[in-house]
Amino acid sequence: MKKNLVYIFVIIFFAQSFVTASDVKYYIRIADSEIKRNPESWMLDFAPKLKWDYCNGLELQAIYSVWKKTGNPVYFNYVNSYADTIIQNNGSIISYKLQDYNIDRVNSGKILFPLYAVTKNEKYQKAIELLRDQMKTHPRTSEGGFWHKKVYPHQMWLDGLYMASPFLAEYAKRNNDKELFDDVANQILTVAKHTYDAKTGLYYHGWDESHLQRWSNPETGTSPNFWSRSIGWYMMAIVDVLDYLPADHPKRLEIIKILLNLSQSLDKYRDKKTGLWYQVTDKGSDKGNYIESSGSAMFIYTWVKGAQKGYLPKSFLKKGEKGYAQYVKQFVKENPDQTISITNACSVAGLGGDKKYRDGSFEYYISEPKRDNDPKAVAPFMMVSVLLNK
Repeated sequence: MKKNLVYIFVIIFFAQSFVTASDVKYYIRIADSEIKRNPESWMLDFAPKLKWDYCNGLELQAIYSVWKKTGNPVYFNYVNSYADTIIQNNGSIISYKLQDYNIDRVNSGKILFPLYAVTKNEKYQKAIELLRDQMKTHPRTSEGGFWHKKVYPHQMWLDGLYMASPFLAEYAKRNNDKELFDDVANQILTVAKHTYDAKTGLYYHGWDESHLQRWSNPETGTSPNFWSRSIGWYMMAIVDVLDYLPADHPKRLEIIKILLNLSQSLDKYRDKKTGLWYQVTDKGSDKGNYIESSGSAMFIYTWVKGAQKGYLPKSFLKKGEKGYAQYVKQFVKENPDQTISITNACSVAGLGGDKKYRDGSFEYYISEPKRDNDPKAVAPFMMVSVLLNK
């Protein structure tokens, strides 16, 4: 009997010795790598101090999906520690000011729904209501579209659709708020109406209703270029909102049509060599443009989820799977410490501003710095890895 146990031990030992880091699922590897790089969850997005920011919520939502997939409490505890640290017992949020009317600040509220469901910690529910209150009084365009921020008056950016719409859609479903569903649908359709370009089938980064910004087209109010990540934000917003928007909502099919048409248009702008997308979507051959990892990850996530959920044809699942393999080859870097990195993400981009005016030109978009392990690339890669079980 003892001899048999020795043989079994030897077999297990040698079997385990052949299991390398590359055999572990990518969603586990990237989550573990990020936790190693950022031992405290508030450190995500290279943060020097505790702050309530959309990038934290974005990546923690992805890590939460890894917990749901694996059941490993390390991931849940990592997500919960951020919310528990930054939210006070009365529901107030450190560094958050409702009166700033910054739509980016709403995104992290999405992680509070599942955290409250699991922990029953009432301060999470109070914080959810605080963020909902912001959007009740958030400034709007004449057609009811949310301004991107109070400091960016009369402007809708594609980015902002992801920041608030899925949060509001989930809130509406949990509270059976039919009027809020209508508001969410109106956001998606209003920005589409004003940023769509019929020639390319793409959507411009921003729209200024007042036409006063230097970056805005004097006739249409649109910004001058197509930025892949902004389109990615918009697509992820749609595919996540559809999870909550009622099946019989009168605007649902119109929204799905936008998703399908945009997906078909984007398919035409893939780089022929890598199968991925450029920083400035339609100007792949222009000098200085580059294959960018955050927008590419967002597009692949949208295609995979959209097809799995039935919002897009099954052909987009195959396109997404192929794109995922190309993405890993192009952007996933193995590090000496057994961690992995996602490379070549645009660190940040926007429109207007005071300190450095961002004019929305091609030259502007390619001038913003690139960096590795940006949450805006890491999170959608992690989430689509979960969806594909890769």
